[in-house]
Parts: sequence; structure tokens; C-alpha cells
Amino acid sequence: MAVIHKLYMPLISASHSSFFCKPSISLNTSNYKSRLFGTTFSRIHTHRTPLPTLSRRLFLPSVSGLWDALAGGNSAREAVLAIRRGMLLFRQGDVFGSLVEFDKAIELDPRQKAYLWQRGLTLYYLDRFEEGAEQFRLDVAQNPNDTEESIWCFLCEAKLYGVDEPRRRFLEVGRDPRPVMRGAYNLFKDGGDPEKLVTAFSNGREHEYFYASLYAGLYHEAQNEADAAKVHLIAACQSSYGSRSDDYMASLAKVHCNCRNWRFS
Repeated sequence: MAVIHKLYMPLISASHSSFFCKPSISLNTSNYKSRLFGTTFSRIHTHRTPLPTLSRRLFLPSVSGLWDALAGGNSAREAVLAIRRGMLLFRQGDVFGSLVEFDKAIELDPRQKAYLWQRGLTLYYLDRFEEGAEQFRLDVAQNPNDTEESIWCFLCEAKLYGVDEPRRRFLEVGRDPRPVMRGAYNLFKDGGDPEKLVTAFSNGREHEYFYASLYAGLYHEAQNEADAAKVHLIAACQSSYGSRSDDYMASLAKVHCNCRNWRFS
């Protein structure tokens, strides 16, 4: 895995000054710096405070796909660039534009589809929940230890069926080394009080409070409790980690609030 880590370039930061969720065909990538040497991207943390564990989303589509990207496969390289553009657009709030790029990546290199968790998040915010759930189930089939993929599958399916059916068919994954994500996973899988999750990590590390607030808010949203969801999602955005980190999920929290027309700053 140490060798694989060297293949990942830092994700490009983007201004969060404006976010929007309505479809747009304008894909402004003039400031995008295309740096290739990766095939699929994890939520790699680039903040200054070290974390005990990185997200589990460090994976590749296939050895052949990696080799194509490094050795000159044009389609594979273009797919990589499309994924990066999609991630940048999502960070900027152009949710529909990000889907255009993720779908383009799949068209260029179909192997990418089973690993595009970023696309699943985008589909959630476009209210395309059935497709989003399918995306996350594909991802978990390839990466059966990803807690967050399991939770997001639940979130998509809760929008379609309520919480009982998604809990019955909940995607069980391996034990996450991050205490906050173990707590979030158990909350979604078994039910419980999301306030206890936040309280448990309110005095913990910055990223733990952020993730506890994020997933407490999302749990409330799955229960159609918009006011409680708003409190926690805004808290996640306003937390020191949520406001400063380059974590993809910090951008997601801001996208979420803007899609719901919630002011967080």
C-alpha cells in the first residue's frame, strides 16, 4: 500500500464562495491543473493536523487500469482527468456538472464505474436515489470494508423506502478503525440517538467532531427531521475542521447546506 500511496497526487483546493445544485452545462475548468498519476481518488486529507487513520477509500480499479493510466492508455488517462474535474466541480457546488464528468469517465473507461463513490454522492444531491444506491452497492462489492459507502447506500434507499427497508438490507462491512465512523455505522445499522454520537466526540479531535456532526445530521435527514438535520450540518460546516479542511466531505457538508438553502456562514 505504501507504493500505491505515492501514486496519488494531492487534490486541488477550490473556493467554496458559491455553491449551486441546479443543472448547469457550464463546465469552467480554466483554473484546473491536470496532474496525472492516479486512477480513482480517495478523500485524502491535506490539512496540517495528522489523523490517526486515513479514510479506507484508497483503492484502484484494476492492475490493468493502473498500468494503462501510467503507460499511456489515452482513454484511461482521460477518464482520470474527468474524475478530477468532476470532483472539483462538486467542491465548487456544480453538482450536475460533476455528474457529467463522472459519467464521461465511465464512458471513457467502464472499469471506473464500480469505484466511483464520488458519483454516488453526486447522485444523492440530484435526488437520483435509486442510481445512487446502485452506485454504492457496486462500490461495496469491490471494497467491502468501506463504512461510509454502506451508510450512503442507506441514505439513498431511505429516501425511496423509509428507514425500515434499508436497515433490513443494510450493507454490512468490516470494522472501521475510526471510532467515530464505527459509532456512525452502528447508528445507521441499528438505530439510536444521533445526539449521543455528537456528544461522544464533542471533545475529541477536530475531524471526529466534524464527522459526528455530519452523520448525525444525515441520520436526522433520513428520518425526515429537517430542523435537527440543519442544526448538525451547519455545525459540521462551522467546525474548525469543516471550515478549514480540504477533505472532500467538508466540501460535501457545504454542498448539502446550500442544496437545502441553509446559511452556514
